[in-house]
Amino acid sequence: MSRPEYAVGIDFGTLSGRALVVAVEDGREIASAESVYAHGVVTDAVPGSPGRRLPADWALQVPSDYVDVLRTAVPEAIRKAGIDPADVIAVGTDFTSCTMIPTTADGTPLCELPAFVDRPHAYVKLWKHHAAQGQADRINALAAERGEPWLARYGGLVSSEWEFAKGLQVLEEDPELFAAMERWVEASDWIVWQLCGKYVRNACATGYKAIYQDGHYPSEDFLSALHPSFGDFVNAHINQPVVQLGERAGTLTAEAASWTGLPVGIPVAVGNVDAHVSAPAAQAVDDGQMVAIMGTSTCHVMSSSVLREVPGMCGVVDGGIVPGRWGYEAGQSGVGDVFAWFVDHGTPAYVHADAAAAGLTVHEHLTALAAAQAVGEHGLVVLDWHSGNRSVLVDHGLSGVVLGQTLATRPEDVYRALIEATAFGTRTIIDAFVGSGVPVEELVVAGGLARNALLMQIYSDVTRLPLSVVGSAQGPALGAALHAAVAAGAYADIRAAAKAMGSVRKAVYVPDEERARTYDRLYAEYVTLHDYFGRGGNEVMHRLRTLRDEASRIRERAR
Repeated sequence: MSRPEYAVGIDFGTLSGRALVVAVEDGREIASAESVYAHGVVTDAVPGSPGRRLPADWALQVPSDYVDVLRTAVPEAIRKAGIDPADVIAVGTDFTSCTMIPTTADGTPLCELPAFVDRPHAYVKLWKHHAAQGQADRINALAAERGEPWLARYGGLVSSEWEFAKGLQVLEEDPELFAAMERWVEASDWIVWQLCGKYVRNACATGYKAIYQDGHYPSEDFLSALHPSFGDFVNAHINQPVVQLGERAGTLTAEAASWTGLPVGIPVAVGNVDAHVSAPAAQAVDDGQMVAIMGTSTCHVMSSSVLREVPGMCGVVDGGIVPGRWGYEAGQSGVGDVFAWFVDHGTPAYVHADAAAAGLTVHEHLTALAAAQAVGEHGLVVLDWHSGNRSVLVDHGLSGVVLGQTLATRPEDVYRALIEATAFGTRTIIDAFVGSGVPVEELVVAGGLARNALLMQIYSDVTRLPLSVVGSAQGPALGAALHAAVAAGAYADIRAAAKAMGSVRKAVYVPDEERARTYDRLYAEYVTLHDYFGRGGNEVMHRLRTLRDEASRIRERAR
């Protein structure tokens, strides 16, 4: 009788990392474990210098938190699974993106060097670090002026979340640190580097976040036009072999084996992005299937046999999700983060007390109250831009709006309107794809927010689409394990692995026509506000942000 074989998928999220042990034969999930990042998301002060405050729109992390996931979550998942570690045949990873780490040539993060421990630019720039919007604006303006052919592959705009904008910000705000930075590493590649000792770039993050199209990055001439010292950015800091998804990056080193408890020498799959890796986990590898990975933010990905230019998309990459298909990405910068902000800062004490008395979380309590309402009963419409807009406007200088409040407005009204706003944001993305000739016939949801039945039904009603749900509570980690199985040679390709190991529950939610008609009316109001504030009708959000930044600088100088 042959021994069972297992793959380990490790999902590095915004707040924690999760390890999942999966049976290679059929995708059964044996056990999982989580490691919460000790430093979390750093937005207030430099970790190595608590007295040094961070400006607005900064979001940093500490890379040692990622290694702690390897040291704690992986061995714990193996222990809970009760398996022989020798039966693990490969390990795969996924990461939030675009999350960037400045390092030395050997991969040591600059924040771990005494000379830079108090420098904010030495730390990880998390995906939701939006302080490089000015640099992104200049990249977009110059690319449009020069007619750069790659710009259309990103919907006409590149994001402040991506590699080049963040790298240019480092150069312009801390040139000494930039000169010391030998590698500018996507975290999805850095963690693989720690596991196998080899630094290769994964085709997914490179294509979507590093403006890599048809085998080329933006030219040296283009980069020099942005800044004279930025011309060699590609060759000096980011150029490494680009390896396709599902291939081996290398094999597990002795050091990484000691951290994880896994066998030395097993294959380590090329890194991947959390959203994209979830599509095969949900068996969503065909035309018409859009996957929404819903958590703190939402990333929308889909594969298609057609190449189209979709305004405001985050990118289209050949083989970016599965081989032989064009992989599309779009997204919303704030979803779960928006709900959490409202619960933490917008709900009065009595709401928390009522929730505790009912034995519910505040989210559960507000959801129950909101579920009792008819569509439109709260009289509100919201713009879901509390963390800026990723798609389709690609502008992180935008901000949230709640319209229609009265003295009768209650917390559950706002909570429901926030949920609806994020659904309207998703519909805006879907409309852009459909209008550009990329059909969307099914929405497949992964991530923690899929547990909220009210939210899911609202999304179905708003988008008028059936909502399927990934069959795993750990969609990205399962997807990472699928790619590990392919890297180990257990399956010929990711399509075969998805068929055998993936899991999805079809059409769990379907639209209700009566509610959908009312939501059509509310969505029309959302679109009017969306275009007025987001397409130049009124630049008040940008003016307010400028005033805020000026006031912050004055306050800092007065300290």
